[in-house]
Amino acid sequence: MDCFICNTCGTQYAPSAHPPAHCAVCEDERQYVGWNGQTWTTHDALRDRYALRIEEDDGLLGIGLPVEFAIPQRALLLPTDAGNILWECVSLVTPEVVDMLKARGGVDCIAISHPHFYSSMVEWSEAFGGVPILLHEADRRWVMRPSPCIHFWEGEEKALSADVTLVRCGGHFPGSTALHWKRGPRSGGALFPGDAMQVASDRRHLGFMYSYPNYIPMKPGDVRAMRARLAAYDYTDIFGFTWGRNIIEGARAAADVSFERYLHAVSD
Repeated sequence: MDCFICNTCGTQYAPSAHPPAHCAVCEDERQYVGWNGQTWTTHDALRDRYALRIEEDDGLLGIGLPVEFAIPQRALLLPTDAGNILWECVSLVTPEVVDMLKARGGVDCIAISHPHFYSSMVEWSEAFGGVPILLHEADRRWVMRPSPCIHFWEGEEKALSADVTLVRCGGHFPGSTALHWKRGPRSGGALFPGDAMQVASDRRHLGFMYSYPNYIPMKPGDVRAMRARLAAYDYTDIFGFTWGRNIIEGARAAADVSFERYLHAVSD
């Protein structure tokens, strides 16, 4: 049996003899079914077709797939006082990348911002001996390949160490999570918000959407709640969901301005 992977969103499903009839992630209004209908691939087929992109992204090691496959997020290796954290996930894991990461100290846990980036998280966990995958409880229903490696956390925040905290932002998904890294990779700290807020193309502002591909704006109340949850955290940098979508230096001020700009734009 294969663990089939959706070609449009990159989510890996539980083992089955045949591809699933539907992708629940893509049929949700935040995502979409591919224009040619629902299609599937496998991990072995991905490995035969693609090579992972491995390179530095503003001082952190990034791992991603070519942009033509699924959602073009990239994972980041964060060398923190909580251990080496793989932030976000992609649909393909290869022995070469596993060996490279092991040479850097390995991966101690995986933390993911929201269901669109769950991808092949269990495949990645098992490649490093079953390291824990940290997901917010509010998004449990979107786990398509269950595993004992998955650990759900509850509430508004979860401290992983003195320097690293997971913060429930909500908005895009109920459990949408940001990772705050107090001491790195540069002095002043960094925020990794996934799609709870998204770095704009000008790399000076952030946007807030319930659905990015379908252009559904986030509810103002959810944006205000996110601003309140993040208010206590200082950071100089924001690392967005994909390559180069980062605000380096002045990110906290950019976020404050962006919250105000968005709330003004959607007000009556």
